Amino acid sequence: MATSGHAWPPILTPALAQGIAGDTSDIIGFNVLITDRHGTVIGSGDSSRIGSFHEASVEVMHTLEPAAHSGDQARRLRGVRPGITLPIVIDGRAVGTVGITGSPAQVKRFGLVVKRQTEILLQESMLLRSRMLRERTLEDLLRDIMQFDPDVADPDELMARAQELGFNLGQPHTVVLIELSETPGHGDGTDSRPGLLRVIREVFCGPQDLVASVAGGRYAALRWTSAPADLRPLADRLADRIRQSAGLQARIGIGVGASSVPGLHASFADAAAALRLGPRVRPGSPVHAIDELRVHQVLAAAPSTARLRLGEVFTTELRERPEWPALRQTIIAFCENGFNLVKAASALNIHRNTLLYRLDKIAALSGHSGDDHVARLGMYLACVADQVDQVDHPA
Repeated sequence: MATSGHAWPPILTPALAQGIAGDTSDIIGFNVLITDRHGTVIGSGDSSRIGSFHEASVEVMHTLEPAAHSGDQARRLRGVRPGITLPIVIDGRAVGTVGITGSPAQVKRFGLVVKRQTEILLQESMLLRSRMLRERTLEDLLRDIMQFDPDVADPDELMARAQELGFNLGQPHTVVLIELSETPGHGDGTDSRPGLLRVIREVFCGPQDLVASVAGGRYAALRWTSAPADLRPLADRLADRIRQSAGLQARIGIGVGASSVPGLHASFADAAAALRLGPRVRPGSPVHAIDELRVHQVLAAAPSTARLRLGEVFTTELRERPEWPALRQTIIAFCENGFNLVKAASALNIHRNTLLYRLDKIAALSGHSGDDHVARLGMYLACVADQVDQVDHPA
């Protein structure tokens, strides 16, 4: 049979053909053999026939019609024994043949059943491979965006690859990174729980949401939204679903919205920073958005010696006290709540008088009065820097 200008993908592999032929031979009690498009036997219940040429298959491939061969007819053909040969047709094209050895009158009743079963198994194999190929393509795309280097990669090429998969990265997307408390599988960045990816996709289920596994045992979702702030309830729901369905704790980092490859690359970096910094700042929350951690991100980028000097200038006396963690949280909460006593006390879950006592103690120990707003800001940054240092050097 003549070949077309495009190579036919090898959907009928020797391993698959041998599996089908062997199992079917055991079931019907007659030898089943499968050939490729060129008439070579690639699967058979009789292993001695594998690799031989089956001449009858050539005509069957050409006509797409079944053929029966008696003993006399079979002897005149190379590699053929009495029986029937039928084409294996997928999407209107013959990809090989299936033959059943025996008296044509005996094996004819099995012919159409074996042919159809073989075609069904091949179609299922094609569908599975297509899904696996799409999955791998999505993973490669997200990793290439995550590792994007404008000096090496072309953003337009990445946009085109996404478009081929049905995704328009010119529309606003926000990167969400999901990290498990433990890495399932075998330590190779893959997950042995096939349902986990499905759970994530059930939550991030928009028509333009991209979800795939990425390096380091993490999952990434590019959520189609221009409002990253709306992602927190969705991320909280996902963390609950993962805990309920897989028995795993998840941490989730949220980046910023972007509608370009460089912007999404930055959003990946932001989401990763949120995963790294968030748990120390808000240890009780599974979800961390970079918009709430910008000061921490900037201080983390500063040299450690600069952070150390900042702490020495503004918090040395406070850090020597056993109650330093509580004093640090008090300074942070007071500043982040606009120096409002009621809001800060509520955030700390303490009485207003307790907050006043702590603020007086901070002023006395630090030597900076409450009216010195520059000092307040410096102390706040020093406290945040201390949180960052805990991330870099955890206890």
